[in-house]
Amino acid sequence: MELTQANIENPSPAVTVAAPAASAAATPPAIPIEQGNEYLEIRRSGIHGTGGYARKDIPNGTRIIEYVGERISKEESTRRCEADNEYIFIIDENIDLDGNFPWNPARFINHSCTPNCEAEWDEGRIFINAIRDIKKGEELTFNYGYDMEDYQDHVCHCGTPACIGYILAEEYWDKVKKRPDLVKRDQAAQNDKLA
Repeated sequence: MELTQANIENPSPAVTVAAPAASAAATPPAIPIEQGNEYLEIRRSGIHGTGGYARKDIPNGTRIIEYVGERISKEESTRRCEADNEYIFIIDENIDLDGNFPWNPARFINHSCTPNCEAEWDEGRIFINAIRDIKKGEELTFNYGYDMEDYQDHVCHCGTPACIGYILAEEYWDKVKKRPDLVKRDQAAQNDKLA
C-alpha cells in the first residue's frame, strides 16, 4: 500500500492509503492507514503537518500502537539520518528501527514538550502508550527525546506553555533555558502576551 501525496495535501478528516488496484475495472476503495487501530486516527495537525488523534477516550496506561518499520544497522541508520530521515528509533547497540513507511501510522504522532503519550521499548519493539487520560479528538503526542547535537535544527511547534522551543529530551531543557538568547526570546513572548 502506498500513501498518496493527494491524500496528504487534502484537508479531509482522515489521511488514507490507496489500496493497489487488482485491475483497472475493479479498484478497491481507499482504506484509512489507521484501520484496525481502535485508538488512532490520522488527520491534519496544528502542530506539524499530519498528526495522530484519539479516535475515542483513551485511559492512562493504554498501549495505543506499535511503532513499526524496517530494522536497520547503525551504519544504515546514520546514512538515512544524514538524508533527513527523522523517523528512526534506537532499538539496541546494533539495530535501529526506521519507521518512515506508509504502513506505519505511528510515524504521524507529533512531538510535544507536554506529551500525553510516551514511547516504550519492550524487548526490541517500540510502543506508544498513554501517560494520562486522553479525550476523544485530542492530538496524540510524545517527546521525541532528541539530544543536544544540532538541536537548533529541530524547532518545536507544539505551542504548549511549557514549550522549550526545540525538540529535546527533558534532561537537556535546563541547558537550553539558561541560554541568554532564549531567555530574552521567552521574556519577549511573555511581554507580548501581557500587552
